[in-house]
Amino acid sequence: MDDVLVVGAGPTGCTVAAEIARTGARVTLLDRHEAPSPLSRAFGVHARTLEQLDSRGLADDLVATGTPVDRLQLVGRAGIDLSQLPTRFPFVLMTPQVHVDRLLERYARECGVRVERGVTVTGLTQDDDGVTVTAGDRTWRARYAVGADGVRSTVRQLAGIGFPGRAVLRSVVLADVRLDLPPGDLRVDVDEHGFGFLAPFGDGWFRLIGWDRRHQPATEVPVDHAEVTGLLDRVFGLTAGEVRWSSRFASDERQAPTYRAGRVFLAGDAAHVHSPAGGQGMNTGIQDAFNLGWRLTTGDLDGYQRERHPVGAAVLRSSGALIRLMTVPGVPGRVLRTAVLRGLLRVPLVVRRGAGQISGIDIRYPGPGPVGTRAAGVPLRGPRLAERQRSAGFVTVPAADRTDGGPGLLVRPDGYVAEVSP
Repeated sequence: MDDVLVVGAGPTGCTVAAEIARTGARVTLLDRHEAPSPLSRAFGVHARTLEQLDSRGLADDLVATGTPVDRLQLVGRAGIDLSQLPTRFPFVLMTPQVHVDRLLERYARECGVRVERGVTVTGLTQDDDGVTVTAGDRTWRARYAVGADGVRSTVRQLAGIGFPGRAVLRSVVLADVRLDLPPGDLRVDVDEHGFGFLAPFGDGWFRLIGWDRRHQPATEVPVDHAEVTGLLDRVFGLTAGEVRWSSRFASDERQAPTYRAGRVFLAGDAAHVHSPAGGQGMNTGIQDAFNLGWRLTTGDLDGYQRERHPVGAAVLRSSGALIRLMTVPGVPGRVLRTAVLRGLLRVPLVVRRGAGQISGIDIRYPGPGPVGTRAAGVPLRGPRLAERQRSAGFVTVPAADRTDGGPGLLVRPDGYVAEVSP
């Protein structure tokens, strides 16, 4: 009998499996795909996610695969500056998701996770002692199960957890295009018919996300070269070179009302899904996993819903507000949108809060005083906090180690303050 069974070997599933296995627990990770997907839907890794990966010795390897971008350009020269974030990673890392997938699956295996691929889960039952998962004639048994199996989560459905919400956009285009541009800022722009978003991978290739209200074929309809070049020309005035990959998807806003049903937990897209605005989907899932992993080994289970459900709801609100602003129809809507964004982005407090929210740096969980706050910003003598977290478990930071004074701290495995010493 395993301690935990995780379904879904994407970034969220691999992270939560590794977090549990690094404590010595027995973990099996199931995925329906025979091999990791070579496609990259996500592309941005934000500062808080990089901090948590740094605490496991993974961030530097990931940063080496991509391009750090410290500014999100929204309208003209107006944008959000990430360079002043109080972190070792004052940027968003542009790297194809395939690099994240490979890194986290390798790490999970190194931690002792048993990964089984080509397994399509068909059944799930639970009792007072554990959870039984079936796939065809095979059966697995564990004390707990985690559904990290995406927006169409089988685990969520079998556990009887709803997924209320609504469709926001149909037929959003994704494409990787080669452009004769320097790998500079992220670019977002709009016209009267829709929007476009460009993110540099640093090697001459860019990720395009675009939407045109006049052309919304079904999700399964292939994206042709003319559609990609039309979006680039209309929104950015750019000419595309090679297009190496393209797809389209529908954007929904949905959130499970509870992330737990008995011994079954949800994380990542299985628990929440939202528009791509802000690039927070994969990051929110990985951060879910860091929060849930240590809880499943210590028995502090109720805090997962209490802390992570409000974070998911906040991401839905912020990404939803941004995508609605970007899709206001017509020329008057475009003028109003430009005026609103430029006005807001001239207010330093708005810019700072926007950077903190998108990056995840400003996430704080309920608690008295510094309890529940991110501990990575505490200046220390000797090794950095991330280096002290390389071994499993909680970390004690004596008051004598703090260069800024203040009490000693007990830091949770996910990098938030658990207790303050007298």
